[in-house]
Amino acid sequence: MEDFSKQKIIYPEITKFINFYLDNESFVCNNKCFIITGKHMSYLTGFFNSSLFKFCFLDNFPELLGGTRELRKFFLDKIPVKQVSKEINTDFEILLKRLQQAKDNKTSTKSIEKEIDNKIFDLYHLTIEERETIGFIQIQ
Repeated sequence: MEDFSKQKIIYPEITKFINFYLDNESFVCNNKCFIITGKHMSYLTGFFNSSLFKFCFLDNFPELLGGTRELRKFFLDKIPVKQVSKEINTDFEILLKRLQQAKDNKTSTKSIEKEIDNKIFDLYHLTIEERETIGFIQIQ
């Protein structure tokens, strides 16, 4: 139960959508969700919701009936994630707060999501051609 009181990422076991939620309010979830705790949770949330993650790793998760995917920890553990500094994590924290405010206000989040994508692309030193190939991927 201790991990539920920490900042964490909550994500569903089975989903049509790729949605990882940064929890700062000590939510508890049931057996249909998983949590990730550790360092740099804001960056990780941005990474897991990014177009780069969706483009490169969506096929790593088994597709189930109805176009859903199984997002088990076993599959996530195999994904290489770049280590970042506290300062970079803080940048993502600011972006995620803006994103959540936009969602709360029911306004478009596309520009903020693209900003997060570009920050991820920069961290991974993607070329213009690679960025164009990936594009903006919104799974809804």
